[in-house]
Amino acid sequence: MKNKFLYTILLLVFSLTQAVAQRGGESLFGILHLTHSARMASLGGNQVGLDGHDLSMLIHNPAMLNSGFSRNVSLSYVPYMADINYGFGGIAWDFEGVGTFALGFLHVGYGSFVAADESGIITGTFSAGESVMQITYSRPLSERWTAGFSVKPLYSRLEAYDSWGIAVDGGLFYRNPNGLFTYGMVIRNFGRQLTSYHDGPLENLSPDLQLGVSYKLEHAPFRFSMTVQDLLSGSLDYDIPDSGNNRVVFGDGSNDDDLLDKMVKYLTLGVEFVPTNNFYVAAGVNPRRRQELRVESRTSTVGYTWGFGFKISKFNFSYGSGRYHLGGSSNHFSITTNLSSF
Repeated sequence: MKNKFLYTILLLVFSLTQAVAQRGGESLFGILHLTHSARMASLGGNQVGLDGHDLSMLIHNPAMLNSGFSRNVSLSYVPYMADINYGFGGIAWDFEGVGTFALGFLHVGYGSFVAADESGIITGTFSAGESVMQITYSRPLSERWTAGFSVKPLYSRLEAYDSWGIAVDGGLFYRNPNGLFTYGMVIRNFGRQLTSYHDGPLENLSPDLQLGVSYKLEHAPFRFSMTVQDLLSGSLDYDIPDSGNNRVVFGDGSNDDDLLDKMVKYLTLGVEFVPTNNFYVAAGVNPRRRQELRVESRTSTVGYTWGFGFKISKFNFSYGSGRYHLGGSSNHFSITTNLSSF
């Protein structure tokens, strides 16, 4: 049974890598690219090899789920920028001999907009939002390896137009018996639209292959995490016109500095100070965010993240913050508890 499950995951990985040439628009169902977990937000926004018990972390790698999550309940809330708000709620349950299941719900509200006709006359207001239901299943392959996948029905509504879609994640997760080293591999967001907004062609989602590791020092209270992402995206170069309206390409690899910049854009780095199991302080950096959203005249702390977490009684609280640009930062709040403790 375990071998069959492993073969299924490997077949899914192979199928997804073969489908990369069919990628569609980059901005379809943007909710899939948001960070819900406060702990993840404090570590650069994404770590697929990091262990934990916050169910919103399963968005990054479904294979993190194991029997230790059973009866966990997690809630996350993010008062984002420009009146955008989003959140997550989830619960997990383990069934002996079958595996562990988790159910999560994600929603983002983009706020209220002014509606006007083609002549500019205001006719009222409208709202926009996106929702995802995440159904996750995992099963241990051995003492150290766990495999998992998530099925995610998607819904997006923009004024009077809506779209349905479906996405699938598949991953593997390794835990060293001493608890110091973990490793994760995941392919996220393989899927497509099922209905378009307005009689247009259906688009495929852009699958993302990611690899991550996390290591805690044996004799010091520090944990280091790193994830390599966008491995199916090819070049992450981009161009914008300069003040003279000339095309300027960033990260084209034409010199050693550009080559280094090009490589680090695939990385997300994080470090935690963990003096006890009930408290941590974290910091991270997202090089791609820093390169693409900084202002050359004042780079500031764009791309850097930080946060902390602690346990009080039966509840784990986490806070994370990430600087996106000079005009704003994100604030992430998460709370987790286990129903078995009541």
